Amino acid sequence: MKIDIRQIEYGSQDHKLMCILRNTILGKPLGLNFNGNMLEEEQKDILIGAFIDDHITGCCMLTIIDNKQLQLRQMAVISELQKKGIGKQVVQFAEEIAKAKGYSVIILHARSTALEFYNQLGYHTEGNAFVEVGIPHYMMKKQL
Repeated sequence: MKIDIRQIEYGSQDHKLMCILRNTILGKPLGLNFNGNMLEEEQKDILIGAFIDDHITGCCMLTIIDNKQLQLRQMAVISELQKKGIGKQVVQFAEEIAKAKGYSVIILHARSTALEFYNQLGYHTEGNAFVEVGIPHYMMKKQL
């Protein structure tokens, strides 16, 4: 299974596929739907997708916090392909982009179900759980 991980251009067909994946994996289970205003803000983000035979299988985005930090957001992998290394490769690709652009820290808000995944990639929890989109999340951080 060859996985092609690449940056996605905002507004492209790949971006549309990314939005569908995020909506399916992250939004719909919580009764959420991405709207035009939310998507418009993504023009400033670094969009990343994982593809197998041009079918999107995973994604994430990096949002600039300041000149040293980025926030990894909207991490998703197709349910039937989870735990097969795609998410790990997507995060590692995102970290390489962050380093190449001069950033030294990635933060993220992890659902409690994803804590172990991020811990294995070197992220550590900071502080107590907080509620975001109606469910518990934890702030996590990694020095690059």
